[in-house]
Amino acid sequence: MTAVDTAPDQPDTGSGLFGPAYRALTIGLVSIVTLVAFESLAVVTILPEVEADLGGLAWYGWVTTAFFLGTMIGIVFAGRQADRYGLARPYVAGLTLFAVGLLVGGLATSMPMLVVARVVQGFGAGVVPAVGYVAIGRFYPEATRPRMFAVLSTAWVVPGIAGPALSERIAHLTSWRWVFLGLLPLVIVAGSLIVPTMRRIGAPDAANGDDAAGRPWLRRPMVEAVRVAGGAALVVGGLTRGGWEVAPMVVAGVVVGVNPLRRLTPPGTLRSAPGLPATVLSRGMLMFAFYGVDAFVPYALTHGKHTSTFAGSIAVTASTLGWTSAVWVQQRHIVRTGEAFFIRIGYAVVAAGVATIAITAAAPDVPFWVIHIGATISGFGVGLAYSAHAQATLRVADPERYGAATASLQLCDNLGVALGAGLSGAVIAFGDGRGWAPGSGVGLAFVAPVAVAVVGVAFVARRLPPPAAPATPAVA
Repeated sequence: MTAVDTAPDQPDTGSGLFGPAYRALTIGLVSIVTLVAFESLAVVTILPEVEADLGGLAWYGWVTTAFFLGTMIGIVFAGRQADRYGLARPYVAGLTLFAVGLLVGGLATSMPMLVVARVVQGFGAGVVPAVGYVAIGRFYPEATRPRMFAVLSTAWVVPGIAGPALSERIAHLTSWRWVFLGLLPLVIVAGSLIVPTMRRIGAPDAANGDDAAGRPWLRRPMVEAVRVAGGAALVVGGLTRGGWEVAPMVVAGVVVGVNPLRRLTPPGTLRSAPGLPATVLSRGMLMFAFYGVDAFVPYALTHGKHTSTFAGSIAVTASTLGWTSAVWVQQRHIVRTGEAFFIRIGYAVVAAGVATIAITAAAPDVPFWVIHIGATISGFGVGLAYSAHAQATLRVADPERYGAATASLQLCDNLGVALGAGLSGAVIAFGDGRGWAPGSGVGLAFVAPVAVAVVGVAFVARRLPPPAAPATPAVA
């Protein structure tokens, strides 16, 4: 078996992230993240136009939810493969499926077909952060990881500034379909740049064919991931359909998904046991709070405030820039303060931003641009907390299980997105079916994300790993 090509114990301050040792991997990761970021922000921006073309408001939230359900399965696939065989194999598989999802999405003739395409695309996209996190953990020195996470967040800046407006113009001047199809050649080119470097990073020498519980290394975790995604789909589907079907579908979703989720996450995750389990749960709650709102900000502006899709694109850009700027603030101080400090603050800021958006959407007399302020605030909050979870995970996890640990983190991450977007979509569809004003449905839908953020800052964030002890100088 090939040993891991690891970085030195201390960073090479003369070369840095873009020095000879790290340049290829850094540029490759940034390139792929940039494309995934563009696609993610573009789809959120053009969804009102897609829904107007294909019809089916009840499927609106599913377009986001389906992507992240697929991502959950892709993350587990990539994490286990990375621990077993290294990074190149899952990366090629993920990029291939991401491209297939783009193709099918661009050719979709109905919202259900688009939802299926998003599942496939999500599976492929799930590989990107899963493999990227393992690469950062194995290849970069610990002291350089905060800066690398900041660089990856910066990869969202250009898509955040240009992506929403560009996708809106593409959809308006040609067709929303080209927002999907136009990325295909870029994905192929970017993928070809990074795969050779991924081959250099093998799997840990201690890796074996079974996971910690003795289950088959690939088959069983994949089955468990599918069950988690299926359980989440049942919960969201029950909430979306409404009526008498809500209770049985939600109960069935819990029965199907909870036990596999326990087995795919560190013991004690669902009860927020201190340390790594609380970190994994916290990331999912943070994403529930943020994406339960962020996915519907363009809808709140176009339907609730009767503005244009361009105004929605500006809000997505504002949120992205807030996120990125917060990451750079955080990376300068996180080694000294510890991750939990920024996670607590991040939760509080997200709650404030989401509440601002909810109140503005529900109040007819509040001007629409206040939603842009709320989006910026919530983006800043999630930027403070998001990569801090990853850094805490890499700090306390067993290096030989980085793939499984980071897969658990991102599994809860994407489960939070899927449930947050799904619940908000269900509430909005419920209100629309009863003739509510769109702003009223949006305002009510955003109550749950605010509540989850408050629970995060008041309880879960207090159970995160304590800061690392300062290094003791060597005695001569």
